[in-house]
Amino acid sequence: MAILTMYPDDERLEGANRTAFNLYVVTAVALFVLMMLLGLAMRMSQATWINVAPDLFYRLLSMHGAGMVGTTALATTAVMWFFLRKYVQLHLWALVANYVLFLLGALCIIVAVFAGGYGALWTFLYPLPVQSVGLWSPNAAALFMLGYLLIGIGMLLFYLDAAAAIIRVHGNLGRALGLQWLFGGTIDPDHPKAVVAGTMVIIANSLGILAGAVVLVMSLINVFYPQMALNALLAKTLIYWFGHMYINATIYMGVIAVYELLPRYSGKPYPISRPFIWSWAVSCLFVIVVFPHHLFMDYVAPHWLLVTGQVVSWGAGFPVFLVTAYGALTNIYRSNMRWTMPSRLLILSMFGWAAGIVPAIVDGTIRINQVMHNTQWVPGHFHFYLLLGVLPMALALMFHVIGRRATAPPNSGTDRIGFPVYLVGGLIFALAFLDAGRLSVARRMAEHLPAWTFTDKIGSIGAILVVLGMLYFAIRIAVGLLRPPAPASGGPRDRAANTAG
Repeated sequence: MAILTMYPDDERLEGANRTAFNLYVVTAVALFVLMMLLGLAMRMSQATWINVAPDLFYRLLSMHGAGMVGTTALATTAVMWFFLRKYVQLHLWALVANYVLFLLGALCIIVAVFAGGYGALWTFLYPLPVQSVGLWSPNAAALFMLGYLLIGIGMLLFYLDAAAAIIRVHGNLGRALGLQWLFGGTIDPDHPKAVVAGTMVIIANSLGILAGAVVLVMSLINVFYPQMALNALLAKTLIYWFGHMYINATIYMGVIAVYELLPRYSGKPYPISRPFIWSWAVSCLFVIVVFPHHLFMDYVAPHWLLVTGQVVSWGAGFPVFLVTAYGALTNIYRSNMRWTMPSRLLILSMFGWAAGIVPAIVDGTIRINQVMHNTQWVPGHFHFYLLLGVLPMALALMFHVIGRRATAPPNSGTDRIGFPVYLVGGLIFALAFLDAGRLSVARRMAEHLPAWTFTDKIGSIGAILVVLGMLYFAIRIAVGLLRPPAPASGGPRDRAANTAG
């Protein structure tokens, strides 16, 4: 059962642990600002407010897509590590190795894009990376894919260390996931939700990363030995399995912050339950097999694969979300919630996750997908749940941690201004994409027709607000991390802080 102490001593960060966590957080918030600036430049170019050449636009789009997904994974990995380390013994070397390999991979991607001119987007769909009509060299494509491989290896090392630690405590991953309580038995009320969620992520995303590693190695071989041709459909299937799993894992790692932090701000227990265990078990299976909804436009794909993507798409988004949202709402009902930056961000994350799921499920319907998939409806839904769902989960933990160092949860006047700026900007930005999709504005186009630029202009205004909000968050968090750790409290003062104000 989640604890109610605001700042328990077993979450204190000391020495190398504190340094590693700070590096993750500072790197993540800095990269978020930079990637958002790239996104703003692209939206303003489509709105004709600035001029970005088409070749540069696709390089920026490649960097923005790869960079945002990678940075979100970096931030939510920090969330998962921060809480999971309380329940199992994680090795710091695995966390550090993941960080170092992430930086090396990011460096490869940056060089490939900005020095090598790579512009085949995050999907690196075969055979585009090696058929660039002279815009970039095969070496640039290879460097981009090598960057992905390094980042994936780092994440897999972290997962393997976490899996070994979980098995040492719980015996196997099935018991950690709570499968022994699916059909009966008395559920251990102290079984950590962080372990359940972390186990699901390890199982599902390890498979996705391995699929990505296979297609990346195959593609790298093809770069230097073109006579080894690949099956284009197989390559695309593996790429989207990898990509879908990787971005979904960020949600499931990030939501651990909701389970752990929400009870402290509401002052009410958030117990584990059988529906909770069922939802994570079902989602573990669904999230692995739902990726074929990315292949609906590939009519040569096996019919059974597309049917699987269709059917599972209608249900995959609901189990964990419904249980989490219901649990969160019941937890804050009549709770005398302490509304500070972390608690505001936690509740925002529930809204963003919910609202982002709806257009995703709509697009996961074959008949609608045929019309909507190549429109801006798609960036609309994933920007919605990333900007207003996943990112607030990670930001909630970051603000919570700097609150400990200031001995109180952050709630300054500038915090109360920065939050609505980010929220309003995110809503305008995402809704502009969705409305453009409704109007059939094409996605992934550097230049837009005059009739399309109205939603581009609205989206650019939203993007400006999002960048301003995120810039404030980044500075606030970075400065907060420079504070020395507060002395150990033993708990009473923290519990009193939870009911103050």
